[in-house]
Amino acid sequence: MASSQDGDHAAYAELLTDLFPVLRRFVMRRWPNAHDTEDVVQEILASIHTVRQTYDRRRPFTPWLMTIAARRVADAARSRYARAHETTVDVLPETFHGDGAKSEEEARDDREALRRAMATLPASQRRAIELIKLRGLSLDEAAQVTGKSVGSLKVGIHRAIKAMRQALARDG
Repeated sequence: MASSQDGDHAAYAELLTDLFPVLRRFVMRRWPNAHDTEDVVQEILASIHTVRQTYDRRRPFTPWLMTIAARRVADAARSRYARAHETTVDVLPETFHGDGAKSEEEARDDREALRRAMATLPASQRRAIELIKLRGLSLDEAAQVTGKSVGSLKVGIHRAIKAMRQALARDG
């Protein structure tokens, strides 16, 4: 990992290749018979890629790795539990007029309005929104990436969402 942090792409590719079977066994031990083991391993590898710059080369690699892996397994378990306990309904209540389907143009307009609202944010708030709301990092992981405290990130996200709402309301 230290070599990959120094920009050695071959070392990074080798590391990921070597980690795959280790992580697969780790996931299988904690979540036996899970049909989506490979997906969980891929999530772990994606998380490692996202936060690889947070690895402190003065410390052992394995605890850092296994902390990330354990968190992704827990996330997958929570997600699976939530899906298993969803309630379905045959008829949805109507809460708006019309068919509710947005046209391609309306969806494009919504995305553009969100981009403009994001652009109005200070860089630190925009970074917090990108890491936590768009990339799905936990607050702890985002704190490691940004060097900010979890509390500071929470405040930044709250203020960013409030500012984006105001920007969107101004745009109509």
